[in-house]
Amino acid sequence: MSQDSGGGGGDAAIEALSLDLVAHALAGVRDPRDRKSCRLVSRAFARAEAASRRACRPLRREALPRVLRLFPALASLDLSACAGLDDASLAAALSGAAGAGAELGVRRVRLARASGVGWRGLEALVAACPRLEAVDMSHCPAAGDREMAALAAAAGLRELALDKCLAVTDVGLAKVAVGCPGLERLSVRWCREISDIGVELLAKKCRRLRSVDISYLKVTNESLRSLSTLEKLEDLAIVGCLSIDDDGLEMLRASNSLQSIDVSRCDHVTSQGLASLIESQSFLQKINVGHSLHEIDTCFLSKLSTIRESLTVLRLDGLEVFASTLVAIGDSCKNLVEIGLSKCDGITDDGISSLVAHCNYLRTIDLTCCHLITDDALAAIAENCRMVECLRLESCPFVSAKGLEHIGALCSRLKEIDLTDCCINDTALQHLAQCSELVILKLGLCSSISDKGLAYISSNCGKIEELDLYRCSAITDDGLAAVARGCKKIRMLNLRYCTQITDGGLKHVSALEELTNLELRCLARITGIGITYIAVGCTCLVELDLKCCYSVDDAGLWALSRYSQNLRQLTISYCQVTGLGLCHLLSSLRCLQELKMVHVSWVSIEGFEMALRATCGSLKKLKLFSGLRSVISPELIQMLEACGCRVRWVDKPLVYKG
Repeated sequence: MSQDSGGGGGDAAIEALSLDLVAHALAGVRDPRDRKSCRLVSRAFARAEAASRRACRPLRREALPRVLRLFPALASLDLSACAGLDDASLAAALSGAAGAGAELGVRRVRLARASGVGWRGLEALVAACPRLEAVDMSHCPAAGDREMAALAAAAGLRELALDKCLAVTDVGLAKVAVGCPGLERLSVRWCREISDIGVELLAKKCRRLRSVDISYLKVTNESLRSLSTLEKLEDLAIVGCLSIDDDGLEMLRASNSLQSIDVSRCDHVTSQGLASLIESQSFLQKINVGHSLHEIDTCFLSKLSTIRESLTVLRLDGLEVFASTLVAIGDSCKNLVEIGLSKCDGITDDGISSLVAHCNYLRTIDLTCCHLITDDALAAIAENCRMVECLRLESCPFVSAKGLEHIGALCSRLKEIDLTDCCINDTALQHLAQCSELVILKLGLCSSISDKGLAYISSNCGKIEELDLYRCSAITDDGLAAVARGCKKIRMLNLRYCTQITDGGLKHVSALEELTNLELRCLARITGIGITYIAVGCTCLVELDLKCCYSVDDAGLWALSRYSQNLRQLTISYCQVTGLGLCHLLSSLRCLQELKMVHVSWVSIEGFEMALRATCGSLKKLKLFSGLRSVISPELIQMLEACGCRVRWVDKPLVYKG
């Protein structure tokens, strides 16, 4: 009684505050779960949330109408994970909100991978959101010119992302260019039907463009000639444009506003062409020439000195880089904050030492697959770059605990480190544990680390959100217990091929309430009991990989059906599940969008058909054994494809491994 009275008094006190004050207080609550708790205990907080919430990411189309009515101040709407969203449901939700008298002030909409939304849905969106400024339709391969015509009605559009919208042609791009002259940012990566003609019209109509990404298009130098007329162009990406060469870069000299240029994987670009471009650009901040130049000439290196004050990011991935090259870069580019040397031949300790001796402001250093690097390079990095935040050392076999001792002692701001396939042990993790700001830690293929090393990490690295233990075969349930005690914020956990893990370990993992991605591939000792622990404890789970977990059965699926309502990607290939369990799972998980189930041998043909008919049209990707193609009803496959589901048939032998 006294508790109820106290709670009511507190609620009354909050009710006495103005809506603005309550909203200001609620703005300081960052954790979504804490915000939900505030809404549940006080109507004042609920009203303040409704009146002030600016962004939302609904996971089910059934929730969209309520979201639009409840949060009239929404400015950003992410529908990329909204299962089953199609034209009809989107239009109905938008018209319902407008019918309720709410003015939709939505400015940004994300529809990436929302393959069910076509031109009708986009027309309804544009009509209902007159202030629309940004739309992301990336990875909607069926989106074409008719969808572009619908978007062209949004005259105030400033940003548009169309990556992998494979059906968009010059005609569709022309409609957008004419209808949205204020466009400032455009990405059409992999839209292979767009040519020089479309880019030319774009440059003529959208004079305010600041950022353009035409990567992997079949365009030529003529496109660069057109883009060079844009007086405000700052960011240009032409990755993998194989018909562009030095002559095209020469045309870009007409514009002197570039701040970022990405010519990676452009096979016909040379050092001379880049040097010529750099000479004309006074404000370049980012240069990416990875996997493009056949050699780095002195002409390119000498021109870097002309932008020494502005250049902050330089990526040379996949090139042949000698110590003398790094000496020249260090002398010329002392303000670098990021250097990319992934898969570069010729990288040695001497070269790295020379570079970091002059580039003390480096925050990101990528040395992936630089096989000659040793602990001496890490010592130099630690001594000279104490503000480093990201260090990628995958497949650097000569890096050991000695080098990480320097990193741990001097690089207190380190947030991300990749040690995949490095020869490190528990002592190395003991040193690394001094980096209390760590957020991402990748230890895949580090077979010498054990539970003891994880205990060191968990004792002082409570901010870790991503932990990769792929094929760390010495890890046992005790190690997971330590992780669960000390690293409560983990969202992504990779335990693939950690073969000693049992249901007991998963019981510890279930304490990670913020976990969204969990990979358990080839854990032969776990059963449905362990999956039940995960389902009950990790209710935020979005992606789960159970491939080759041979002892997982229907009990695990039933638990997922009941508790894992946010699950969007699931792999159950080779699991011992039946048609009954599969049918119950697919009829219950309304958010499930991607399912892989190859060789689920206990499921009959009837079981497959019943389960797939129960998916409610939410699936976007489905992976099945090719042997089923001739026995599953063609009408069912047509129905799935009509709902926007892409079925991939794979021919893999049925092999069970103990």
